Amino acid sequence: MPVTIHPSAIVDEGAQIGEGSRVWHFVHVCGGAKIGKNVSMGQGVFVGNKVTIGDNCKIQNNVSVYDNVHLEEGVFCGPSMVFTNVYNPRSLIERKDEYRDTLVKKGATLGANCTIVCGVGIGEYAFIGAGAVVNKDVAPYALMVGVPAKQVGWMSEFGEQLNLPIEGAGETRCPQTGAVYRLQNGEVKKCSS
Repeated sequence: MPVTIHPSAIVDEGAQIGEGSRVWHFVHVCGGAKIGKNVSMGQGVFVGNKVTIGDNCKIQNNVSVYDNVHLEEGVFCGPSMVFTNVYNPRSLIERKDEYRDTLVKKGATLGANCTIVCGVGIGEYAFIGAGAVVNKDVAPYALMVGVPAKQVGWMSEFGEQLNLPIEGAGETRCPQTGAVYRLQNGEVKKCSS
């Protein structure tokens, strides 16, 4: 499938965009960006030079994916959510050599208007609620809400809340798929379908 690029979008020379991807109204993709297959970039998205975006990601309207942000396969970025890349910015002080890496692992969801402070990692299939401010690493499958974000539960790969305690041990099934998830030693793992 060919790449679809809206006439109002700007894709700088050198940008790599995988087949089947869609670049919508007023998007700007910088020349050093590496974007996978079947990625959707909504209206007003900006993608920096030192950015990688995996296959099947959805980046909703008005999201800026700045340098040093890396999204693995299947990441969902909700409308107007925010990435940063400098921890202590000042307009009068140049800090481009102080960018901190942000890695969002496979299948994670970043809700509308949430903020991901640079230098953190978001685990596989983690779910960041709308408006949350994430300032520390997030465990795989963790459900995070609030300012600053706190863990309030666990989510399945399907996107359903799991009936597991935040700490301790337990086992449950995804209410939609029946897949088994086990909590042990502070980690949730998918066991089977």
